[in-house]
Amino acid sequence: MSYENEIVSAVEAILPSVVSIVITKHIDPANPTLPFDGVIGAGASSTAEGDANIRLGGGSGFLISNDGLVLTNKHVIMDPDMDYTVFDQNGDRSDVRVLARDPIHDVAILKITPPKNFRAVPLGTSRDLRLGQTVIAIGNALGEFQSSVSTGVVSGLSRLITAVSDMSGHQERLRGLIQTDAAINPGNSGGPLINLKGEIIGINAAVVFGAQNIGFAIPIDKAVRDIEDIQKYGRIRRPLIGIRYMIINKAIAEHFKLAVDYGALVVREPIPGDYAVIPGSAADIAGIREGDIVLSCNGQIINEKKSLEDHLERSRPGDKISLIVLRGKEKHTATLELKEWK
Repeated sequence: MSYENEIVSAVEAILPSVVSIVITKHIDPANPTLPFDGVIGAGASSTAEGDANIRLGGGSGFLISNDGLVLTNKHVIMDPDMDYTVFDQNGDRSDVRVLARDPIHDVAILKITPPKNFRAVPLGTSRDLRLGQTVIAIGNALGEFQSSVSTGVVSGLSRLITAVSDMSGHQERLRGLIQTDAAINPGNSGGPLINLKGEIIGINAAVVFGAQNIGFAIPIDKAVRDIEDIQKYGRIRRPLIGIRYMIINKAIAEHFKLAVDYGALVVREPIPGDYAVIPGSAADIAGIREGDIVLSCNGQIINEKKSLEDHLERSRPGDKISLIVLRGKEKHTATLELKEWK
């Protein structure tokens, strides 16, 4: 099969399962407060009562099961005060129920009424990706151009970025991302990144504004566990240690005059009422305090390349972990039983 035919076949296999997500806000004419300026336009529509549903944007997703589970980005459906509607490839509409938002990764799972003539997409793996490997991005580009297809290669692996997560400008750090030069535009978020076999290897997530051909996707392996949790428990189960921390590097060690240049410094954010160690959490019960430095988790060093969060990737609520903690000049071992993130 020629290279071109491989791309066409992969797209044709996946496309029936790709959906568009439309984001709207119900506006009361008596109190027409909008989340930001300039949203009224072609997307606005009025109900019979004179109220308005203002279209604020769009995203993408894809069906992963025959009972209508849809995988997308958490930031696409972040705001609980917004309304979300899904349209399939035939333009048929389905109401949406948000089943779960992953508290760690930019992943969310929805439930819709399955459209006709679709098949759940085959999930691949992102573990064996190689630089230069051909990938295909599919999605609702700019929230306007449904079923947009772009091709490129894997440009980088295990990338760390800070991304805007909602309309209010809040940010979150995303780790372990796939970098690609396949065109990913606003509205592509939540759509599939696939290989030439037509397997999902990532979830399109972010672009770098002002750059050319730099996009990022969440590795599909990070979502597989969420899917399994939803199917087994009806919710995403994530372990919680209960600390806020800053990863230490040489610059931070010099600035704060720390004894080590690696590890996780337990420190609160400069927000009134914030805690460095959450009361009643596993860390609190184990005696971890603000100012402690967590040097390792289960014998593995904590640093910029592998944070404490990364070490917990395979852990589940109820698991026990061992931390080496530096307090002043003294090291001690803390054993924690992880609780579930609520």
